[in-house]
Amino acid sequence: MSSGSTPAGGPASPGTSLTAGRRARELARTVGGETVDVLVVGLGATGAGAALDAAARGLSVAAIDAHDLAFGTSRWSSKLVHGGLRYLASAQFGVAHESAVERGVLMERTAPHLVGAQPFVLPLTPLVSRRQAALARAGLRAGDGLRLAAGTARATLPAPRGLSAVETRHLAPAVRGPGLRGGLLSWDGRLTDDARLVTAIARTAAGRGARILTRVRALELTGSGARVRDELTGEEGEIRARAVINAAGVWAGGLVDGIRVRPSRGTHLVLREGLLGPLPAGLHIPVPGETNRFVLVLPQDDGRVYVGLTDEPVEGGVPDVPEVPESDIGFLLDVLASALEVPVRREDVAGAFAGLRPLLDTTPAAGSGTAPRTADLSRRHAVLTSADGVITVVGGKLTTYRRMAEDAVDAAVAVRRLAAGPSPTAALPLVGAASPQRLAVLRAPRRLIRRYGTEAPAVHALGERDPRLREPVLDGHPVTRAELVWALRHEGALDASDLLDRRTRVGLVPSDRAAALPVVQEAVGEVLGAR
Repeated sequence: MSSGSTPAGGPASPGTSLTAGRRARELARTVGGETVDVLVVGLGATGAGAALDAAARGLSVAAIDAHDLAFGTSRWSSKLVHGGLRYLASAQFGVAHESAVERGVLMERTAPHLVGAQPFVLPLTPLVSRRQAALARAGLRAGDGLRLAAGTARATLPAPRGLSAVETRHLAPAVRGPGLRGGLLSWDGRLTDDARLVTAIARTAAGRGARILTRVRALELTGSGARVRDELTGEEGEIRARAVINAAGVWAGGLVDGIRVRPSRGTHLVLREGLLGPLPAGLHIPVPGETNRFVLVLPQDDGRVYVGLTDEPVEGGVPDVPEVPESDIGFLLDVLASALEVPVRREDVAGAFAGLRPLLDTTPAAGSGTAPRTADLSRRHAVLTSADGVITVVGGKLTTYRRMAEDAVDAAVAVRRLAAGPSPTAALPLVGAASPQRLAVLRAPRRLIRRYGTEAPAVHALGERDPRLREPVLDGHPVTRAELVWALRHEGALDASDLLDRRTRVGLVPSDRAAALPVVQEAVGEVLGAR
């Protein structure tokens, strides 16, 4: 296990701990200071991945974000690590293979504590024709072929198979029984949480010497650095760099001329625990009238259930936090109603969230024809170099963040002639990573191990030393005060929003967020002092 991970049961490595004090010290060194080899703008999965990739090659790195780790698209995903099956259907074979390879990297090497196998049932209801069922079976077999070609072990992802109607109802009790012909069982990768993945990537990069600087906004980019503003103090200054990587996602076009990003909105609903009854598996529910589009029902470790997702183009400006339109909620509820006997009404929706995918727009300019649906745009990422040498990485998806980061750093090394070797990140475990065998013997609750890996015993020990930290942040939710303290001491959280909306996901349900806010603010005050 590399130095990016922590010993089984051991505390956080000082090098990987992100704190308010470390941020202040490194910001003072960086703004107006020495020239770094690489400046990365954006600390979503791809930006944090680029910071790790560059630092792991021995380059000096500063990485900035106007907000927090995983503030943008990287916290709004379906929490899945896809094998690329949907891209086979649209003949995007390269993207499909790349996705399958990167899924295997995450599940077996870099983040087995955060990514596990998730079973899914596709119920063959009367609305699914026999032709559609045959196409789905063929697709699942092709997906298993992708797994094989990517070198992912069968023990990691079991084989797909058909289910009887009785088996389908056992794994998916909420599915309507009359007319059910059976189902199809498949497996894919599922993240414990996408924002936690980004946090682990950023902390691993910090352990390799990268300066991870949140609340630092890029006001202007050039090929030799950036003019920036500290969002906590308002002070402005310059960061000088030999290479600059723009990984700002849907905001990338606002920093570099000539980059056209066409955002696509993916909306998810959040349902309370128990509303759909027991969910031993997730569900793929076919969208009526479409042959290769599904709504996902995803049970979560905290008892909630996510239902998604949509794929709608977004026009106009890009908001910091996308709003969820009622039309998206209605669409998802209608698809649920087509397959479930448990009614899900609008008042049952406890929360909803939407993310904007940063799809590269390569269509003709406005006025030269009708633009395609965002669902038809390629998910392949692109690495572009501006006239003054800024490297922009855009497109892609969460699963392939590591490859996107590698390609961006490769471009920066080539364009700026930096002294660096090839990327080592395909074999570099993230903070907390260990084999399933090591994780299984850790002395900590399973839920903590799935979130913190080898650091779970240290998180758990906070509550052992101070019983008050064992208390939940709100009744009925598993997150404890100890997790708040850990996030403030080691994971770069600076305020209540960081804790509620990214380090934990309590904030996905507005009423839960409001109820937990006093406890969270108290923790911030105790650990960081008045801010």
